[in-house]
Amino acid sequence: MTNLFEGYEPGRGPDEMFTTDGQVRPAYRGLHARMSAWDADTYVRRQDIADIETMNGGITFTVYNDESGTERIFPFSLVPRIIVPSEWRRLEAGLQQRVTALNRFLTDIYSDQHCLRDGVVPAELVLDHPAYRARMRGFTPPLGVYAHIAGIDLVRDADGVFKVLEDNLRTPSGVSYVIENRRTMLNTVPDLFPDGRVEPVDDYPERLSEMAVAVRPEGIPADQVRTVILTPGAYNSAYFEHSFLARQMGVELVEGRDLVVDNHRVYLRATSGLERVDVIYRRVDDDFLDPVEVLRDSMLGVAGLVGAYLAGNVTIVNAIGTGVADDKTTYRFVPDLIRYYLGEDAIIPNIETYTGWREDDLEFMVEHLEELVLKPSDGSGGYGIIVGPQASKETLDAARLRIREEPRKWIAQPTLEFSTIPSFNGERLEPRRADLRPFIVTGESSWVLPGGLTRVAATRESYIVNSSQGGGSKDTWILRAEPAAADGEA
Repeated sequence: MTNLFEGYEPGRGPDEMFTTDGQVRPAYRGLHARMSAWDADTYVRRQDIADIETMNGGITFTVYNDESGTERIFPFSLVPRIIVPSEWRRLEAGLQQRVTALNRFLTDIYSDQHCLRDGVVPAELVLDHPAYRARMRGFTPPLGVYAHIAGIDLVRDADGVFKVLEDNLRTPSGVSYVIENRRTMLNTVPDLFPDGRVEPVDDYPERLSEMAVAVRPEGIPADQVRTVILTPGAYNSAYFEHSFLARQMGVELVEGRDLVVDNHRVYLRATSGLERVDVIYRRVDDDFLDPVEVLRDSMLGVAGLVGAYLAGNVTIVNAIGTGVADDKTTYRFVPDLIRYYLGEDAIIPNIETYTGWREDDLEFMVEHLEELVLKPSDGSGGYGIIVGPQASKETLDAARLRIREEPRKWIAQPTLEFSTIPSFNGERLEPRRADLRPFIVTGESSWVLPGGLTRVAATRESYIVNSSQGGGSKDTWILRAEPAAADGEA
């Protein structure tokens, strides 16, 4: 029987499981020992069981550019990512720090705008931003929280250091896969887990419910808060997650047509009549949220919702106007915002970023595009990204023209050889690049889900890990510290 890891060759970047000389890293030694008893056939049998679990759970995602059909079962790999306690403590502190600063930034730009007057962020980048909502000026949401739920994307660079790739503060998705991945692992390969050493992830829905109570409108008793999840509908790429969270939280999943606003108050159309709604966890973008405000032909939102929100009669999670803070151009300034608002250096550093609106950056981007990763500043889902070293001359020439025509719409970053994790390609294990999206829930304080969504690229060569581009995912294990060895083996 051939050992599952025999012949494994790490990629160009750092490997999470193996060192450059082929040694198993301490955190993975226990897992490696357990999986070394497997051969390829054993892996395939176990993976087939996991795939059936995934199929039965309806765990799907959407690939919009796939002609063979958009709806797919989310690919899942049995080899988990493992993070030791000391590293997780640093990441946890850095994520809380970052979200705190971003919430203060949002409060500031919709009130006194100190950071704009002091030149921390160029005023035109904020005030001319399409996601800036002037109607929010002078309004402070409950507890001053704009980004109640954040998904911060991280990658481990060539030096083994986690860095922030981007911030997601509008309607971040993927947490349902975190919970379902863990359930699948426990149901199909429980023998891989070290006894009592992995932090649980199943209390996330409870944390969401607690946050909703904390940010309820003034005057609503805590035990009477009515929360709903607002979805665009079954054709949305994240609909599985919307329905999953509604079930887990024990709340109604609603569409815009299910709600009505009367006298600046929001009600659910129930069989027994109209029932008051206090908190709306919306998965609908700002532009579609209220047809009275922006897109008048939108059928996804609720007429009058923004007025009810500004009247303080309903809380919207995440708040309207958060998109300014997760724009990839704003990303460049987050370390400055952390120093400005908190008087601290960023615990988790940014990746070096060039922005088209700066003339010197623009020229560098145009001249060195074949070395960079080009991204739309307001993009998501991996769409519109150009990986310079893998792009054709025709693609790069066309991109240079687009950058010069609309420089503010583009940012660029160095092509990172970020870390890989062993993943099965149908025949053997091979390295696949992976990022990590931890989720942070903020009410009275910020809580970080232990772990997050580890996304892996669809092929060995790919630098794009998004599920919408065919990528898959892994379970993420945050090890619990043991009294004798805080960073011991798994």
